[in-house]
Amino acid sequence: MSALERLARQLDDALPQTQCQRCGYPDCAHYADAIAREGAAINRCPPGGAEGIARLAALCGREPAPLDPDCGVEQARSVAWIDEDWCIGCTLCIKACPVDAIVGTHKRMHTVLEAECTGCELCIPVCPVDCIRLENISGAATGWAAWSSEQAERSRRRYAAHRERLAHEERARVERHVAEAEAKLADLPGHSRLTDPAVLEKKRAVVEAALARARARLEGVKNA
Repeated sequence: MSALERLARQLDDALPQTQCQRCGYPDCAHYADAIAREGAAINRCPPGGAEGIARLAALCGREPAPLDPDCGVEQARSVAWIDEDWCIGCTLCIKACPVDAIVGTHKRMHTVLEAECTGCELCIPVCPVDCIRLENISGAATGWAAWSSEQAERSRRRYAAHRERLAHEERARVERHVAEAEAKLADLPGHSRLTDPAVLEKKRAVVEAALARARARLEGVKNA
């Protein structure tokens, strides 16, 4: 492991793992990597607050700075709450949750697993009926004082499992596309309407191109 990789891992460990994207990066790991490799600002994590900034500063050998107001403000730890009377079961919040802390099915009421919710707020803007709100569960404590290393590590593991589940679903989807394209290509010669060799060849070229794209996509998914 290189020095930069080691630093990026240490910085990631110093972040609360809410995966809230308020820093402007896809997740905590990407933000940590950007700090280590690109010199990104260390004051872009509202959930970590002032203590979080101090931790990052110590690891980087930089001076602490006030939290960037463009990223938000330091707040108490909150969890999402879904109003059952208004939930329409659209599943958009389930898809948005980075740690799979929302459960439910299509056209059925959803609920939040309070112990797993990171308060990332990503579920709120996607709700079409505005039935999700945040509830303060840490009182006056804010930033890292409202969080713990154990909670952060649990959230990191759930986020990793979430990403693996999505990757598995994507692989399955692409594999189905490849199988469908292969079956269509195999059926072309016996297709009753394709009696003209030129038409058949054109159709074959189209299907082969689609199959090549699907196989390339499958290879990319496997190597991701």
